[in-house]
Amino acid sequence: MFYLLHGDDEFGSREQLKHLRQQGDFGYNQDSYDGSAVDFKTIVITSNTYPFLSEQRLVIIDGLPKRKRGEAAGATEQAADTATDDIPKTAKGRKGKKSKSSVLSRVGFEKALAEHVALMSETTVLILLVEEALDAANVLVKAANKHGKVLQSTLPKGMALESWINKRAKSIDVKIAPDATALLANFIGNHLRLLANELDKLATYVGPGGTITAQEVRLLSAHVQEARIFDLTDALAQRNRKQALNILHDLLSDGEPPLKLLSTITSQVRSLLLVKELAQKGMRSPQISSTLGMAPFIADKVLRQVKNFDVPQLESTYRLLLDTDAALKRSRLTPEMALDLLVVTFGS
Repeated sequence: MFYLLHGDDEFGSREQLKHLRQQGDFGYNQDSYDGSAVDFKTIVITSNTYPFLSEQRLVIIDGLPKRKRGEAAGATEQAADTATDDIPKTAKGRKGKKSKSSVLSRVGFEKALAEHVALMSETTVLILLVEEALDAANVLVKAANKHGKVLQSTLPKGMALESWINKRAKSIDVKIAPDATALLANFIGNHLRLLANELDKLATYVGPGGTITAQEVRLLSAHVQEARIFDLTDALAQRNRKQALNILHDLLSDGEPPLKLLSTITSQVRSLLLVKELAQKGMRSPQISSTLGMAPFIADKVLRQVKNFDVPQLESTYRLLLDTDAALKRSRLTPEMALDLLVVTFGS
């Protein structure tokens, strides 16, 4: 049996993988390989090995080799013919040349795997997980349709995302109010792993059968609060002081401590400075995310924000934040007044 799990919803694919693991009787006969690094010969040998003290063997391939420059997406029969000449044949009585599978192209790997699933042991369940959507003409999609199943996971958007949140809440035995669903959908978006973690935390707080409300989301979800503060800095970056003041007062009325707000804004300005410096060195979002240990979607958001500032403005704003922090701690200003002044003079 061959399962192809593909699509841009990595979390959904891995949830399906977990479910498939639980369905079979694999015992200790489970092998996982990194598809970008594994020697194809290893996959052939493992998947043709009979299971020991179990009915089935499970072989998981996580990912595919990276495409080489100029290599087209999707393996076609003609494109892959020359790429698989050196793959050892697995059909009875057929012999191949010495394997050079360690240098297989993406197209060659896909073609070789598609051919292999038709010939591997019937006691083997082979699962390939690909974190991208494959075209219907791809040889792996065709092979899975013929010798197994294709399970595609697509990131939900709009109403589909809110529906996903509601179903997830129901699956962990809690209800969720519509305004709480909207908050999570609007501020966290379709980062499903993050949403699942937030829902688990909220479910623990309200207890089995309880209802998650917007109040609990604002109280417990740091990511929602961080996203709301991102909206504040977005408004500040666009010099929209009226919108920034409205967001600021909403956060304060929700009970957000002024010093915590100031600390978060300071942290974001520091991130803006660091990202600005790395961007000027020619780094792109994935490199910046890796270098600073920052979530990819946050790195993308900060990278968009820094375009509205030059370095002297950010340095001046950072000093202003430190002065505001000192004024608050010395009680020379009320928290609301100090933050209002910060908004009015931000980035000037």
